[in-house]
Amino acid sequence: MGDGWGVRKFWVVGGIGIGVAMSFVALLVVGTYSAAAGLGSAGSNGAVGLAKGAVPAKFQPLVQKWGNLCSAINPALLAAQLYQESGWNPRAQSKAAAQGIAQFIPGTWSGHGIDGDGDGDRDVWDPADAIPSAASYDCELAGYVKKVPGDQTDNMLAAYNAGAYRVIRSGGVPKIAETQNYVKIIRSLEKSFARPVGRVEPSRQAAGAIYFAQKKLGTKYLWGGNGTPEQGGRFDCSGLTQAAYRTVDIELPRVANDQYNAGPHPSRDELLPGDLVFFSDDLTNSRAIHHVGLYVGGGYMINAPYTGAVIRFDKIDTPDYFGATRVTKDGAAALPTAQPTG
Repeated sequence: MGDGWGVRKFWVVGGIGIGVAMSFVALLVVGTYSAAAGLGSAGSNGAVGLAKGAVPAKFQPLVQKWGNLCSAINPALLAAQLYQESGWNPRAQSKAAAQGIAQFIPGTWSGHGIDGDGDGDRDVWDPADAIPSAASYDCELAGYVKKVPGDQTDNMLAAYNAGAYRVIRSGGVPKIAETQNYVKIIRSLEKSFARPVGRVEPSRQAAGAIYFAQKKLGTKYLWGGNGTPEQGGRFDCSGLTQAAYRTVDIELPRVANDQYNAGPHPSRDELLPGDLVFFSDDLTNSRAIHHVGLYVGGGYMINAPYTGAVIRFDKIDTPDYFGATRVTKDGAAALPTAQPTG
């Protein structure tokens, strides 16, 4: 959430107080709409690399290698599946007996698990076996449905959820709500793990989120704060960003490191007002993110920094700056609400 941010310093725009600061943000809100109108057609969806730090460093070589096993998958798609299944927890186990980082049930593992690291065994709890097995299983399913009309990857994901026979019989993704939702979730999450190859399309909800956050300037920080009346309307870092985007009908996860996966990741020089900006104790691992703020332009964010401070402006260019996310409605909706426990 955000209590480890005690070294940050208070900043007031131009040194002339919060009233002028709020006027400054109002101008940024107008600028956000202008940017969205002017850049809306500049997006690109050709990425197959991984966004910086999105996959924990210890798993990234496996995901990068095995995510290129066949044309139906790519590293970002494989990462999306693993995150959705287990949240990168190699010891995850569901109530349905799904096991490991890729959440294989025993019967499926028995038939499709492979010895990915060549050590002579097939261990569902070992990511060096489970991640290659997930990629291998995807490609096997893609082979079953390769002659089915439509998008090859969508059909593969539908086969993963509903079985290859239903996809073949339906001539594409079957009209099953659960299956259609699964395909949409994974394709949306794929964008949050992919390294962009062009400018990320601006958010049209950003201005509303900034408008909410700027009204909270000067409010005292509360660890675990969600802004409820019982809490005196106070927030911590991720509580503030969650509440800000809720006002524009986007529901973010509660924890900062999960909010990182709510959309694609613009580079530092492509930041726009409304982007979420993140700070991590490990610059190779998004799961180590400890703080989030709402970018407002000019190298500054609105954030709820730490106990004893107030919601305020701070610079984003610090040694623990990790990266940014341009929140999308589909991206936020795709995030798991709860992870399997192990």
